[in-house]
Amino acid sequence: MSSTNEPTGAQKNGVPMTGKPTSVGQQVLDKGAQMLQSFKPINQMSQHACTFALYSQDMTRQIETHHFVTRVNQDFLQAAVYDSDDSNGRLIGISFGFHWDEKFRTDYQYRIEYIVSDAIFETLPPEEQKLWHSHAYEIKSGLWIHPRMPEMIVMPELKNLAKTYGKFWCTWQTDRGDKLPIGPPSLMMSPQSEGVVGVVKPELVKKRDDNYKLSKDDLVKSRVEIAEPEWINPTADYWRQHQKCFEVDIESTEIKTHNDYK
Repeated sequence: MSSTNEPTGAQKNGVPMTGKPTSVGQQVLDKGAQMLQSFKPINQMSQHACTFALYSQDMTRQIETHHFVTRVNQDFLQAAVYDSDDSNGRLIGISFGFHWDEKFRTDYQYRIEYIVSDAIFETLPPEEQKLWHSHAYEIKSGLWIHPRMPEMIVMPELKNLAKTYGKFWCTWQTDRGDKLPIGPPSLMMSPQSEGVVGVVKPELVKKRDDNYKLSKDDLVKSRVEIAEPEWINPTADYWRQHQKCFEVDIESTEIKTHNDYK
């Protein structure tokens, strides 16, 4: 099974979201679980970042993404990624990452991203580096924001993020109308500068700006002092130089009866 840009049957037929409404009994059970069980991993989320992502295999498909971030340590971040920050959003991915030397609902869309410093990125094999994207333009251009946080407060974080690379997988393509996570994950790319195929559509940015009552142009001015990375590895953002993308194909294979990693 290969990834595809075609609408699924659920979208074509206008079928509503799969599943029955939550029963009163189930709601009571869920409330009891919330009171009695531990949700320590989720409770460690400490940041909300909003930005945009483009499908590697079709960059005309662009989405707004919301990253709810947990800081594992000074160099490593992980995040659940949703399609919005309200209670009706859908879980579309998770993200993990190493940061640059920086001292639920279950019906959300879900995505996966990893973020590493440039020092760690340089240790990755070249074939792996091809799957990653840079963040410098995303930060400098005002596309990446921390909603409702003053720029002055998040400026140190933004300066660090400008030097990082990310790898991002989308597991639920709701933008094409999927009612459930269908098919293999899709590799996502970060927005890039004007004049290339990876520029974000103005209407998406305006919708985001209107929602949070901010201006991308003002953000660009406030971030003029953020230093450009001295060097961005050209193996990242692979599509820019090679006009090629990567897709995941699912194939049948034999089940292993031994562990190769012991």
